[in-house]
Amino acid sequence: MNQNSPKILQFNLSGFRSWLTILAVIWLLGMIGLGWLVKSFLLLVAFIVIAPVIALLGFRWWVKRNVVEDKCPVCSYEFKGFNRTQFSCPNCGESLKAENSHFCRLTPPGTIDVQAVEVKASVLED
Repeated sequence: MNQNSPKILQFNLSGFRSWLTILAVIWLLGMIGLGWLVKSFLLLVAFIVIAPVIALLGFRWWVKRNVVEDKCPVCSYEFKGFNRTQFSCPNCGESLKAENSHFCRLTPPGTIDVQAVEVKASVLED
């Protein structure tokens, strides 16, 4: 091959030849009565292509149903967690559980949770 020849007229047919060979084999199998083999192969390829798409859509639907976004009841830090699981708040470390799309503190049985309220002091004069 001449190294100085213009590359405009050169064609690369290596990829085209492989596709042409595959089409020729499929046509030949169809001609001799093995079309069922070609159809089952194409069905298998379609399943391999479609199955990951369906799995991805199913996973996204499951995540959308099970991810809870709420604030920590102790420090009011907003974050996400999975429904019906136990975890710790990433800000304060409090043990929490996600139930009914809200975060609840995990406390031992018999513990009473109270809210502190600030009361302004008033001076009584005698």
